[in-house]
Amino acid sequence: MSGQLDPKRADHLIDGLSRPPAGGAYGPLFDPSDGTQRGEVARGTPDDARSAVDSAAVVEERWASTPGHERARILRDLSARLRSDKEALARLICTEVGKPIRDARVEVERAVGVFSMAAEEIRQLTGQTYPADAYAIPPGNEKRLLFTVREPVGLVVAISPFNFPLNLLSHKVAPALAAGNPVIAKPASVAPMTALRLAQLALDAGLPAGVFNVVLGSGPDVGFPLVEHDRTRLVTFTGSTSVGRSIAEAAGRGAKRVILEMGGMDPLIVFRDASLSDAVEAATRGAFGYSGQVCTATKRIFVEQSIAEEFGRAFVSRVQHLKVGPALDESTEVGPLVDRESLTHIETMVSDARDRGARTLTGGTPLGGSGAGNFFTPTVLDQVPEDARVVREEPFGPLAPIQQFSTEQEAIRLARRTIYGLQAAVYTRDLGRAFRVARALPVGGVHINDPTNLRWDALPFGGVRMSGLGREGLASALREMTDEKTISVNFGSGP
Repeated sequence: MSGQLDPKRADHLIDGLSRPPAGGAYGPLFDPSDGTQRGEVARGTPDDARSAVDSAAVVEERWASTPGHERARILRDLSARLRSDKEALARLICTEVGKPIRDARVEVERAVGVFSMAAEEIRQLTGQTYPADAYAIPPGNEKRLLFTVREPVGLVVAISPFNFPLNLLSHKVAPALAAGNPVIAKPASVAPMTALRLAQLALDAGLPAGVFNVVLGSGPDVGFPLVEHDRTRLVTFTGSTSVGRSIAEAAGRGAKRVILEMGGMDPLIVFRDASLSDAVEAATRGAFGYSGQVCTATKRIFVEQSIAEEFGRAFVSRVQHLKVGPALDESTEVGPLVDRESLTHIETMVSDARDRGARTLTGGTPLGGSGAGNFFTPTVLDQVPEDARVVREEPFGPLAPIQQFSTEQEAIRLARRTIYGLQAAVYTRDLGRAFRVARALPVGGVHINDPTNLRWDALPFGGVRMSGLGREGLASALREMTDEKTISVNFGSGP
């Protein structure tokens, strides 16, 4: 790295340079593990957003015409730089969002692969040829050649969340750059340094200034001015459903393309013939990985009535052995929530469930006093009624609500009882049943005898209903971020 970034102050990165906010305002950045202030972040303005667009506009045609092999070289170089910077990036993720260090290292390694795979996918970004003489109309097709090519869609705005500040941003930036598009990133305000570090590494890898800009600030002040700008052609967003719907509406007014990865209420269904130990481990991993702050986290657990008591005992025993602690502690399995507001939200969810008759099998309380970090004990709730908020609204915290079912049809009904449709998991040894349930669930992905929170970076990923629109994954995103153009050649015309 060239070392241009201030480790305590997060400014915009526009046209290859660090720039303070136009309004001169900054907000504090806190370490989720101990509540201490670790720096400050620019509060951007619409003027900052416009400056970033102007910078990208200058280089848009140049980057679009850069040969694919040169774009691939830069992406491979960036991948190598990410790997060399792995430990520093992982520790940065820990202090920004409270992700346990072991998980943060995995996130960096995944981002390394995302940029490497994006470089390879450039070779697969092909069009198609058509047999013109197979069509009678228009006349003369026997002397025509028909084919399609894929071209960059234009300026991409990438709005990324706090929970995977490097890898989810990489899933937006890497395919955009591979396709020949400039990109402006607006990361979550609590995690600006990771995005800035990625952009700086891209510059160090030879990416021209202005091709990848980072603008910091709130959605109203920066995000929506970027979405609504006339030059923006595609918006790729990961975050809440409410914000995603607003982005879709704003983008639709300008006939802009969107890729939306929004909320989820991912169910895990456990039938009586399942491997109990495997199901318990999947529920633990799915519900409490990164404190449940994952869109694909296990949000609802449905257990067949005849094994519900046995499952509950085994699950509680496993959860009580999870190590809760600071993100940088090598032994930590469950770290803090990202901020105090999230902690309050989880307390409200648990109180609501209890008031409606749910039982707390373990956990249910915050850890530490005011300013001592945003920790909440991993919590298992049983006998959760269908009207409890925790099974209707995405909690985004270390909560595992259990509900019981008697029949396959009831399990499907309960799992479908949501506006979301991201991922689901089914545990059973009966593959016929597994496939029936998988086909009956309106979701983007079903994992049979695997946890809800699996994702393959190279493969299509996304949801249906209120969970998303379009697909991420390298090949899928590259196609979303390019336009298909048909070209015909009449080789029979002329003197």
